[in-house]
Amino acid sequence: MTMINKTIPEFSVEAFHNGEFKTITSEDVKGKWSIFLFYPADFTFVCPTELEDMQKIYGELKDLGVEVYSVSTDSHFVHAAWHEHSTAINTLEYPMLADPTGAVTRGFGIMIEDAGQALRGTFLANPDGVIKVEEVHDLGIGRSAKDMLRKVKAAQYVQNHDGEVCPAAWEEGEATLTPSLDLVGKI
Repeated sequence: MTMINKTIPEFSVEAFHNGEFKTITSEDVKGKWSIFLFYPADFTFVCPTELEDMQKIYGELKDLGVEVYSVSTDSHFVHAAWHEHSTAINTLEYPMLADPTGAVTRGFGIMIEDAGQALRGTFLANPDGVIKVEEVHDLGIGRSAKDMLRKVKAAQYVQNHDGEVCPAAWEEGEATLTPSLDLVGKI
């Protein structure tokens, strides 16, 4: 079941962010674009490469009005320990949400029940909390933050330009399409 055009589930969780523990709720994330970056577990192998990759474009995302929230079923204490011990994770500037009950992970539909962990799921929600991009990978397949940045720009463009759509591999500044009878069969 897809989450596209559905509102993010309600949640209230503890997070590790900027050396502190804080509570983050679904209401806190509304009002800006948000990326939810789910991963299976702290202290693993592919996960730190993905979170570090997202950190590399975090400044560009912030400039676009986007906040990133990494999410796993680990506790906020485990997030803090991982942040302290991993050279990849100690660079993170975005909040690490703790979901030890799995409620948020289940709410996004990506819980691996027998493992108590999330699939590699990336969700982009608009400022109203409506999901516009959903990408889910098996555990052994890492994601690309660079491609997510492209998708953010496309989603924001489409939201701000009613009637236009972005074709495959669209990059900012390239031509878009305006679906109409004139285009039928000509692409």
